[in-house]
Amino acid sequence: MTTITDPPQGSFKLSMLLNDTRYRSYTFQFIALVLLIGAIAYLISNLFANLAAAGLNISYAFLGEPAGYDINQRLIEYDSQSTHWRATLVGVLNTLLVAFLACVTATILGVIAGVLRLSNNWLISKLMSFYVEAFRNVPVLIWILMINAVFLVVLPQPRAFRGDNPEATMLFDMFAFTGRGVYFPAPIFSNSLTGSAGTDWLLVIIGLVLSFFGVRQVAKWAQAKQEATGVRPNTLWINLAIWFGPLLVLFTIMGLSFDYPELKGFNFQGGGWARGSLIALWFALSVYTGAFIAENVRAGIQAISKGQTEAAASLGLRPGRIMNLVILPQALRVIIPPLISQYLNITKNSSLAIAVGYMDITATLGGITLNQTGRAIEAVLLLMLFYLIISLTISAVMNVYNNSVKLKER
Repeated sequence: MTTITDPPQGSFKLSMLLNDTRYRSYTFQFIALVLLIGAIAYLISNLFANLAAAGLNISYAFLGEPAGYDINQRLIEYDSQSTHWRATLVGVLNTLLVAFLACVTATILGVIAGVLRLSNNWLISKLMSFYVEAFRNVPVLIWILMINAVFLVVLPQPRAFRGDNPEATMLFDMFAFTGRGVYFPAPIFSNSLTGSAGTDWLLVIIGLVLSFFGVRQVAKWAQAKQEATGVRPNTLWINLAIWFGPLLVLFTIMGLSFDYPELKGFNFQGGGWARGSLIALWFALSVYTGAFIAENVRAGIQAISKGQTEAAASLGLRPGRIMNLVILPQALRVIIPPLISQYLNITKNSSLAIAVGYMDITATLGGITLNQTGRAIEAVLLLMLFYLIISLTISAVMNVYNNSVKLKER
């Protein structure tokens, strides 16, 4: 349907780009795009001109030079003679580690707190309200510093585990909670398939991803079976086999065993080690962001009509089953969009790790590497690119999930 301002159908003329409502919006958008590209090109050319005048040039050759500094927490092999690129990669993995752990924990805390805040129990409801208001109205940096200080003061140092000290004993003779961090059994492979521990763990991650998609296919098959026959088949054992079967086979082939930490001298040797700064940062980001997620969950639940709850209760469902089967699945349509923003905030707030000495990407590339090489522009551009890629990836993944749970019109 055309408006009365549209000219009659005929041959295309240039004047139609402004006079024809069918093309006018595209014309203005194209002009705005050209102006934006021109402005960006001017700024970039001006940057290169100023750098050339100052005798500087943008080069990333420094990434191949020896870093010359140690990193206290790392997931891959690294020493002071490794390159700056290796140090940057270690920082990236450290950032992804704490962001992933905090996202999972914050989601669990947020869902529990959001549901309990609507509880009919006055004490529980007020406690959750206090948690939400206390944590979300205090800057996250203060919580990071406070929680890190509590860990340093409350937990004993490794030397306290010498002798028969009842206040400093290992849990199950495998775990030691100290002011320096948590020591735990570290999995090792005696028959490496690739010759590199990092690549072996990459195979394990790939196996988990494939198992996830396998479980999704089983769920689709069960759903189709239920729609066809009215009876949903039991898929518990099938899902357990898909999740753990390939992992057991893979671990058996690679010869999985564990290296346990032992107290030698004044510190623990062997096993795995999670620094106290990592634990403090993880916990602080979790409880801080969990308060925001709790409000998102509460808003999503309250957006569902009370008639849904009453109808489910009239069928004989218990309150817990009503929440899991009726309310939360519908509330996800309201919860997921703001939840994406909270995941992005966790990733960006992890850059405060330098305050407690945790070596993330900001501390390695944006801190020591930048100061040693003097390549501020290159380092900052790489930092911006990293956070941009991570943020866009999180948004893309969560938007795919959001599209799968949103209400689909017939």
